[in-house]
Amino acid sequence: MENAALADDLQREYDALADRRSFGLNFERHVPEAVELPGRMVRKGDKVRILPPRGEVRTADTDRLWRVTSVETADGPRRATLISLDDLDETASSPVSDLVVVAEFRDPIYPGLVSTGKVERGGDKPFHTVINAENYHALQTLLFTHRDRIDCIYIDPPYNTGAKDWTYNNDYVDSGDLYRHSKWLAFMERRLELAAELLKSDGVLVVTIDEHEVQNLGLLLRQVLPEARVQLVTIVTNTAGSMSPGLFTRADEYAYFCFFGESSPNRMPTDLLSESRGAPQYWFPLARGRGLNDRPSRRPNLVYPIAVDPDSQQIVAVGRSLKDRVDAGEVSGDLDAWLPDPDETLDGKPLVWPVRDSGDVSTWQVSAAALPGLIAKGYVRVRIPRSDPKPFRPFTLAYIKSGTQRKVESGEIEIAGREPDGALILAGGDQSSIPKTTWKVASHDARLYGTTMLRALLGATTFTYPKSPYAVRDTLQALVGENPNAVILDFFAGSGTTLQATTMLNSQDDGERQCILVTNNDVPEDLRRQLITETRRPGDPEWESRGIATAVTWPRVVAALSGQRMNGEPLEGEYIDGTALSEGFEENAEFFTLTYEAPLRVSSNREFAKIAPLLWLRAGSRGRRIDNMSNGWDVADVYGVITDLDQSEPFLKAIAENDDVAMVFIVTDEDKLFEALVAALPDHVEPVRLYESYLRNFEIEAGRAAR
Repeated sequence: MENAALADDLQREYDALADRRSFGLNFERHVPEAVELPGRMVRKGDKVRILPPRGEVRTADTDRLWRVTSVETADGPRRATLISLDDLDETASSPVSDLVVVAEFRDPIYPGLVSTGKVERGGDKPFHTVINAENYHALQTLLFTHRDRIDCIYIDPPYNTGAKDWTYNNDYVDSGDLYRHSKWLAFMERRLELAAELLKSDGVLVVTIDEHEVQNLGLLLRQVLPEARVQLVTIVTNTAGSMSPGLFTRADEYAYFCFFGESSPNRMPTDLLSESRGAPQYWFPLARGRGLNDRPSRRPNLVYPIAVDPDSQQIVAVGRSLKDRVDAGEVSGDLDAWLPDPDETLDGKPLVWPVRDSGDVSTWQVSAAALPGLIAKGYVRVRIPRSDPKPFRPFTLAYIKSGTQRKVESGEIEIAGREPDGALILAGGDQSSIPKTTWKVASHDARLYGTTMLRALLGATTFTYPKSPYAVRDTLQALVGENPNAVILDFFAGSGTTLQATTMLNSQDDGERQCILVTNNDVPEDLRRQLITETRRPGDPEWESRGIATAVTWPRVVAALSGQRMNGEPLEGEYIDGTALSEGFEENAEFFTLTYEAPLRVSSNREFAKIAPLLWLRAGSRGRRIDNMSNGWDVADVYGVITDLDQSEPFLKAIAENDDVAMVFIVTDEDKLFEALVAALPDHVEPVRLYESYLRNFEIEAGRAAR
């Protein structure tokens, strides 16, 4: 028997819940986005679109999705039999050449990378990376290589002005689209959710924007990233102003800074509001903050105690390193979890260890062998902490970086005296400050320093509104200026300003920061129409050569680093500090195109050449890359790969002989073989199982996108 009263109660509760509205933004998520994959081979089971005849524009009918049920290869050009995903009773047949494979964001993708160019001028420095890809799939890819490893994400997304400045599902969005704002919010939400998983626990996300979406973006960031501390900064980017009929002339834009964990802005030589710059910063912490080599397992030789005389405040001795203690059998297990003995002293003197505020052990910036020489020259300073001393840090140690040391020794920087402990006093001192929330710096003007810089690097270009590299450099300096090993990501790379800004920052302090750029290869709307009338399609060489990744981003990176354009022509002009553009930078960079692979071919190790760059990226993008496995195993500078576990003995021997190897990739389906090899690895080496971890990563991401 039905309970009418209970039914009424349930209905009232349901109606009350249904009437509620969540606090914040409410917007249509729309259908999942989709990306076309021109050039990808059509296979049975693929989703595809039927392209319009060459020379004709797309229509609603050509945007329909079909499933390939079979592909015929006999007797002439390949043809595919299709079934409509809108109406399962409707079928069609089409030449494969008139089809383009489509990946919806809820579909699992199995990416690879193909290298299409590189610049090598940085010796053993890590490589910067430029990826030509749709950025949602690129972010999924980076979750395999860089999850929880990015220090700073800086993005300049489309501002959604209504001027067809971005595409959604392959169509440019204009001011007449009634769903323009909700499409933009859905577009951004999906990407921000992935970006958050790439950041370290104390990372920072920066998003620049103008007035068209600034309020919506602020709410979205607080919804998607509730744990972040969000602050808005106003940046004057165009002193001439941009006029809009009936409105004030706009001279600025905005940047949202999202701080996670213990992250905070660095002190800088200027507050970025006034034009005057304070004295340069000469002293930096001797202990590493964050970076590639900050883990004791990576550099146990850089973990050692420094004895300080409390009376003279001078360094008097250096103790045995963590590596010495491991070699002597005194320490074993997880080196990253190891802590020194708080009661340990050296000749009765207290010890200073490279321990962070969080309590975990980091590494020193210099070796124990090099430290005495730096002390003798006055390049190391000892101070009593301003606040209560931290555990294992009764004194604060700082040093002068190598670039400044050279300027001191050449006489470019004057020595004004010495402190009681022997540390140098350099002319100018250190008068730094935290930047303010309004930035007004002449070099941030995009019109004067963004457009002119891009033209100097590329010559004539149709790319519009590039950022000033000085504005981006100052942003990065405020966030990772004290982290010379920071990893920086920009997944709306545009012309590539962020990578150039990273190399500019590296040149200031001899840093080894890495930049990862992601950009698609879209062509502007007017050029797209022109190419269609010329009977070109996406995937044709003539089309792809005109896209932003190929025609703007990579040529800019080549020019900025090498000092010459792609045709070998030396650059003219100089940076505002007087350095000639033609000098370039001593950095390495590589350009990749994202590919979409079949999971069975990956799991059977038949696509290793395309997976190899992902392994190299995950291992730090440094040194030689392992591109083939013809011998069943290989060990490069910082990582190793083994596909034939019968070769475990020579593989393990090679690992043991290379202290810099920190990661190995083991290709096996056998649990016991994997566990046995892992047990034989040194403690500081991280094992990754293939292709289980790879396939699982992208299956999880596809499942999340479908929700």
